[in-house]
Amino acid sequence: MLSIRTLEITGAPPSVRLWLLTRAAFVLFIGVVVGLLWFSHRADVDERRATLISDMLWLEQDLRFVMLHNEELLQRLGEGRLTRAADFTAGAKALTAANNGLQQIFWLDAAGRSVFVEPASLPSLADPINPNPHTSVPAGETIKLATSIGKATYSPTYSIAQNDWQFEIHVPVISAGKLQGIMVGVYSLKRLIDAAVPWWLTERYRISVIDYDGRELVSRSRVAPLHADSDYQLSFDPPGRGLALRAVPYQLSPPLVGRILSAALIFLALAVLVSLWALRKHIQRRLSAEAALRDQYAFRKAMEDSLQTGLRARELNGRITYVNPAFCRMVGWSADELVGRDPPMPYWADEDVAETQRIHDKILAGEGPEAGFELRFRRRTGEMFTALIHEAPLINAQGAHTGWMGSMVDISDRKQAEERARLQQERLQATSRLVAMGEMASSLAHELNQPLAAISSYCTASLNLIRAGSNASEIAPALERAVDQTQRAGKIVRRIYSGVRRSEGGLDFIALQECLDVALGLIEHDLRRQNIRVLRDFAKPCIIFGDQVMLEQVVFNLLRNAADAMQDTPPEQRVITVSLDEVEGYARVSVADQGSGIAPELTEKLFDPLFTTKPEGMGMGLAICRSVVESHRGRLWFEANASCGSVFRIFLPIAETGAQS
Repeated sequence: MLSIRTLEITGAPPSVRLWLLTRAAFVLFIGVVVGLLWFSHRADVDERRATLISDMLWLEQDLRFVMLHNEELLQRLGEGRLTRAADFTAGAKALTAANNGLQQIFWLDAAGRSVFVEPASLPSLADPINPNPHTSVPAGETIKLATSIGKATYSPTYSIAQNDWQFEIHVPVISAGKLQGIMVGVYSLKRLIDAAVPWWLTERYRISVIDYDGRELVSRSRVAPLHADSDYQLSFDPPGRGLALRAVPYQLSPPLVGRILSAALIFLALAVLVSLWALRKHIQRRLSAEAALRDQYAFRKAMEDSLQTGLRARELNGRITYVNPAFCRMVGWSADELVGRDPPMPYWADEDVAETQRIHDKILAGEGPEAGFELRFRRRTGEMFTALIHEAPLINAQGAHTGWMGSMVDISDRKQAEERARLQQERLQATSRLVAMGEMASSLAHELNQPLAAISSYCTASLNLIRAGSNASEIAPALERAVDQTQRAGKIVRRIYSGVRRSEGGLDFIALQECLDVALGLIEHDLRRQNIRVLRDFAKPCIIFGDQVMLEQVVFNLLRNAADAMQDTPPEQRVITVSLDEVEGYARVSVADQGSGIAPELTEKLFDPLFTTKPEGMGMGLAICRSVVESHRGRLWFEANASCGSVFRIFLPIAETGAQS
């Protein structure tokens, strides 16, 4: 306070300086007197504290001496190897009669059984009264500890009466390296404290024994008023176990002269202190408010300067009152050039001035779009950019609307990215159409090979029959089959074209067994020519909803791949197994061969378009098969055959009766 006043008297009139110096001298005098009184009181407190510590250390040493002396006496009593009750009773009575806190003595044999006890009228060692649930340990545990370390061991304290607690000392008696027995002395805390604490100590302090929870077990004092703020405690060891000795000095009244002097000084300085305190509080509040204002301003300035979003404040008439650095970087004009400007602004695009002015007027009228709006602006360099703007009203501390705060984000990069994405999407769509056309062309070339070959074979057979002079009845079947293959080729063209366009025309309920029979009939001649046998295992007829021609082509392709896979298989082992069953609401079609199988490194690419292991293959067969199966909401995959070769499996959902999937 003095330093603040000293800083403020520079240039003040002499009377003001004298006023300040007088009061400063008075405050200094009060401070010196109060300091002397405080140091005197502190010295007295320190002296009493030192005396307290010294007295407690003396008491602790005295208690330790008494208990160690009792330990030696119990050791000697045990080493006498007394066998007669009368001798034990005499020695024990002598110990318990002494003013040393011992109230009962036991002689236990090496097995821990009680042999002699004095006095026998008190509770036995194995049956303490009201054991302390927090610290009590069974007597057997203390006995084991004493015998294991070969030294005297103290037990935890336990309650024996409402105002008394006791603990035990277990002294092992070892002779020739062998445990002869254990002397157990039972201490009463109350008797021990009453005997060890002299009368002059109780005139100064309240002496007590507390446990680790701070609970007072026993105490000794002569007067009631205590001064608990300056108590002192130290560990009570032995017996230990969390016990502590505590001394609380009695409350002493301070000297009367000191109190009168202190009251006089306080009374004389009260008026000055009140006025100075009020002035000091006023100055402190003002300084604190100014410091808080500076901190808040610095914080908000740093926050606004770090933003990448441009901020612009305007009055109700549109005049700019504030712009942050991000706004200045965005438009290219400095804050000094923009603050105080009225519309139109220099960063407005010349070709959009009318539209910008219209939106500006709507905002000032409170009718601006709440979701924000986009405007094209011009940088100082002439570069155009698109900004996303949000406007919010400025409200002062009195709740009055004083202007508008706008946030502006440069979204030119986002606009360019959207345009690039649109162009890329158009190119992707064009590419996908080209891929679809290529897939359709590949499918036509791949799937029409068999029907055209069959037509050629039937027509050649018909020509041969005509040249041989056969009659019409012999030629008609071959021509009918050629017509059937021609119709089938037309259906393939239509279905593949429909599949490329993702059309669902031509779907119907299909009996899968019939579909498999048709596919097997188409390839039966080729299989027979290659000495390949076909095993059919149609466990259950299944009805699905789909395109029969496309599914026949899928099965036909799988059968042809199975036949090609057994080119190197001995003729007697060339077997294709075609099975049909139902698994959890799905029809499962399996085509298994006995070929060489599929190499592990090819499994990842097997269904990829344009991938093939055949020199003359196009790599479209399995890819088309999977597309057809997936268009029927099914799955197509392959597994290794149990014996050899591969198994291709098709899962197709079974159609509900009377409903279209």
